[in-house]
Formats: sequence, C-alpha cells, structure tokens
Amino acid sequence: MNVEFINPFLSATIGVLKTMAFTEVTAGKPFLKNDKISRGDVSGVVGITGPPNGSMSLTFSKECIMEIVSNMLGETFQEVTDDIKDAVGELSNMISGTARNDLGNKGYSFKTSIPTVVSGPGHEIRHMCKAPTIAIPFNTKAGPFVVEISFENGTPTKG
Repeated sequence: MNVEFINPFLSATIGVLKTMAFTEVTAGKPFLKNDKISRGDVSGVVGITGPPNGSMSLTFSKECIMEIVSNMLGETFQEVTDDIKDAVGELSNMISGTARNDLGNKGYSFKTSIPTVVSGPGHEIRHMCKAPTIAIPFNTKAGPFVVEISFENGTPTKG
C-alpha cells in the first residue's frame, strides 16, 4: 500500500483527537493485520471510494473511548452508551474527512460513506475491499486504540 495514503490518516488521527478530545496520542509501529478481529471494544468503519476504493476503521478500548468522550462532552461515562457509539462514528467521520481533504490537496479525489459503528469485545471489522489491511496502534494515557486502513490496488485518480 502506498504510504502516501497512510500518513494522512495518521496525521488526521493525532490532530482530531488533540483538537476535539483534548487527548494526546502516540502512534506505534504500523503492522499488517491478517484477521478481521477488532483490537478493542468499539469501532467505527468508513468506506472510501476513489479509485482506489478502500476503508478506514477506528477501534477503541472501552476505557480509552470513555475517557475521550468524557473529554469531548464534559460528562463521565461508566459504560459504552449510545452517546459513546455516536462519538465513535463522529470521530471516524472527522478523521476520514481530514485525511480525505489532505489527499485532495495532493490531487486525489475520494468520497466517504456514513460511518458504521460496531461494538462488543472481539467483534469483526469487515473492510470494504479484499486488500491488505495496515493497522496503526495508538496509545493514550487512558488506553490504546487502533486505526486500520485498507485500499485496493489500483491507479489513484488525481485531478
């Protein structure tokens, strides 16, 4: 996968969480993910059309997302509620939109779908294409989360 597609998602994740949730995040080493099992408790998945087509997912541990949403909304959460799930969808939308804007500034043209949110320990994440999935682990003081990116092989459209 072209690193030109990965870096905008990495930067967008750091920027959106800092701005919207007042949360400092540290990126870990990206790795090739070989299964569909989530690395957390709540995920937002966004389809991306180009070409190439692909998707992005954002998966949080329960502790991490409750802290992030508490920062965003000024409330304390004890469980994963509908408000938490809505926030995961919105964060997924903001991160994919910021990354898409960055790619647009480089001449690419992508559109995104409305995020789908899935929750529960060990849930599956089904990316929109059969391409390899790159996972980028992140850490916060409240716990870990992972961004996954998958783009089919194909010639990107610029212009």
